[in-house]
Amino acid sequence: MAANNVHIEMFFDKDSSTFSYVVTDNSTKVAAIIDPVLNYDAAAGMISTTDADNILAYIAAKDLTVAWILETHAHADHLSAAHYLHIKTGAPVAIGEGIRKVQQTFKLVFNLNDDELLAKGDYFDKLFADNERFSIGNLTAQVINTPGHTNDSVSYLIAGNLVVGDSLFMPDSGTARCDFPGGDAHILYRSVQRIYQLPDDTRIFICHDYQPNGRELRYQTSVAEQKTQNIHVKADTPEQEFVQKREARDKTLTVPRLIYPSVQVNIRGGQLPKAEHNGVSYIKIPLKQA
Repeated sequence: MAANNVHIEMFFDKDSSTFSYVVTDNSTKVAAIIDPVLNYDAAAGMISTTDADNILAYIAAKDLTVAWILETHAHADHLSAAHYLHIKTGAPVAIGEGIRKVQQTFKLVFNLNDDELLAKGDYFDKLFADNERFSIGNLTAQVINTPGHTNDSVSYLIAGNLVVGDSLFMPDSGTARCDFPGGDAHILYRSVQRIYQLPDDTRIFICHDYQPNGRELRYQTSVAEQKTQNIHVKADTPEQEFVQKREARDKTLTVPRLIYPSVQVNIRGGQLPKAEHNGVSYIKIPLKQA
């Protein structure tokens, strides 16, 4: 997708139904990578960098300079390749400052000590404040806090294009779940209403598409389309109606397949847990009594 001086290239990870993006300022060939995926075979405990290497190949082919590696939130359904790409490009890894709350929550869940995680935004190079602006070449980007799905969820507004993470899906899939620690359907409703205040022609780029009813894959929508067609929250949907619908839906959902490995890696900015004395990293899985 190209418009004026910005080009947005999409990359799709089929295993997790995740979209990653490279956003480029055409005039300077400076780019940002958003929500990159680290491939993970759970049964084999195997990490690979196929998707991230595809992004690097694209960057090399287009002769781009990477200024930022951006996360919309600490994802619970795929591992982040942010750290790997940081090593390869030198670009800083950034996320919303709400990551501190997410780290504090999951530090307790996984019983991590201070050597493993301070929960003060460590592992990230930059924590964005709400409405903070930054540059991608000659493009101005704005951070918009959009919590509700998670405490740290942000959207990136770049030259009339909004990358929303999981706050909104395609209109026929509605919105993201709000039953994770720190999630809140009331807060998500208000975040969506904030998005709906943007111009109708603002392009929205989503993080996942699950192709309901077998339709073709889609990753781009608009504020106007969401306001009139989103099955969970249209422009005139009352807050309590959305909350009741969202919370009822959440009660039917299963735990994401990769939540434990994903969160442990992603609260560390894509870094694996520190290797033990044998040189191997391990993922913790808290056991619960049924």
